Amino acid sequence: MKVPAAHTTLHAGDQTFRFYEGDCVELLPRLAAQSVDVIVTSPPYNLGIRYNAYKDTLPRDRYLEWTSSWVAEAARVLSPEGSLFLNVGAMPTDPWAPFDVAQAARGHLQLQNTIHWIKSIVIERAAAGEAAHLARDLAVGHYKPINSPRFLNDCHEFIFHFSPNGATRLDRLAIGVRYQDASNIGRWRQASGGKRCRGNVWFMPYDTIKFRDRDRPHPATFPPRLPEYCLRVHGLDRARLVLDPFLGLGNTAVACAHLGLPFVGIEIDRVYIDEAVKRVKHALSTLKGQWR
Repeated sequence: MKVPAAHTTLHAGDQTFRFYEGDCVELLPRLAAQSVDVIVTSPPYNLGIRYNAYKDTLPRDRYLEWTSSWVAEAARVLSPEGSLFLNVGAMPTDPWAPFDVAQAARGHLQLQNTIHWIKSIVIERAAAGEAAHLARDLAVGHYKPINSPRFLNDCHEFIFHFSPNGATRLDRLAIGVRYQDASNIGRWRQASGGKRCRGNVWFMPYDTIKFRDRDRPHPATFPPRLPEYCLRVHGLDRARLVLDPFLGLGNTAVACAHLGLPFVGIEIDRVYIDEAVKRVKHALSTLKGQWR
């Protein structure tokens, strides 16, 4: 099957961005096998989220069948050393949803890492230590308050890192952090550069916005820094083509614009794909001065 004409194609230097309007279950089979190195995406969570056009209310068994079908195609297009970074959220009354999604993907790819995306956190002054120079306890980030007496506020989501064989080599220090105590450096050969692996807990708060409809007109987005971290940790030199089959507002594409990587995006909703193209054009014009 031939790939249909792209909704929009952008060129900036040696970068190409192709945006396809349609259902990824229908379009992914048209991509060549093993043609994609990294997929960073966040599919509908099936939690009744109010998208612009998509109905996020499938029966659980049908949703998991649908998940298995698109992950099977994602596995087919991934290169042998590829990575799928899959962002899945939950709600307090349905805490098993992310794990059910991971199980649906299990038949097609190996779960290599589980990353916790922290959107809000409290850092106690005493726990931070003297080096942090905190004057008081620090509460950072944004969350949706939960008023029910049964549940704690939900301040995190999962990023499941899948790969074809569970053995994809990562650039662990690409998002590394400096050792807080320099005396630890001498204990580890890999610490000679003064950095350690960041680990699987990533604190990334949303930017503060004034108007939700204007600044974030999509009910379930991740900040561009999240796909940027995923791409960096996979290894930029091995990310020859990046795919997001649930494009949304295009934050994976924006990250690719910043990192100089080629990109393919699929989105079923015309409103979202138009907004994504607009945001990528803005990113490219800011970074490269021109696009065509």
